[in-house]
Parts: sequence; structure tokens; C-alpha cells
Amino acid sequence: QVQLVESGGGLVQAGGSLRLSCAASGSTFSVYNMGWFRRAPGMEREFVAAITWSGSSTNYADSVKGRFTISRDNAKKTAYLQMNSVKPEDTAVYYCAADLRLLRVLDGGSQYWGPGTQVTVSS
Repeated sequence: QVQLVESGGGLVQAGGSLRLSCAASGSTFSVYNMGWFRRAPGMEREFVAAITWSGSSTNYADSVKGRFTISRDNAKKTAYLQMNSVKPEDTAVYYCAADLRLLRVLDGGSQYWGPGTQVTVSS
């Protein structure tokens, strides 16, 4: 079992940058594929990015490709989401997710989720 806690959210101006962190505790972090999702007010939760357990492969939603970067540090048991050139439409609660199966991360069916961190982008 693994526990996840996001941090790094806040208020940022459009065009600015923010780095989210997802700290894991409990089980062996390095075996889990990790993902980031977000839910904007009144919207469904949507996939943002994913990274394999080794960090060798990443996947991004078209809406963030070229602006966001997912990474991980297995020694620190932490995954990151670097958000650059943010836009007002990036405003949402951001969640990290973990699962042993990459497909479950990609389709939103991860076994483990964090409580989320709010990101607000002002125009």
C-alpha cells in the first residue's frame, strides 16, 4: 500500500510556472507507475501526464504537451509535475495517482490517489 500527498499548488499568473510534488510513503515507490490528473470546477477529472515506474517513458494530454513535464525521483519517493506557460484553463485541483499497472494510471483507474492540491491561474 502507498500513501500519496500532493504539494506545491497555489496562485500563479498566466504565463508563469509552478512545480507540483507528490510525496509517497508506505510501500516501495519505485515499483509504481505514477500519474497526474486534474479536475476543474464543474468538469470531469481528466488525465494530465503519466510516467512509468523507471521513468523511462512519459505520456501527456494534448492540452499540456510541450508545457508540462512529469518526472520522478525514486530515491526521494517523489513524483513531480513542472508546469510552465500556465493558462487560466489550467486552473483545477491536481491529483497524483499510483498503480502497478500503467494502463490503470492512464485510464484513471489507479488504486492509489492523493487528496489533491489547488492550482489557480489568474489572467
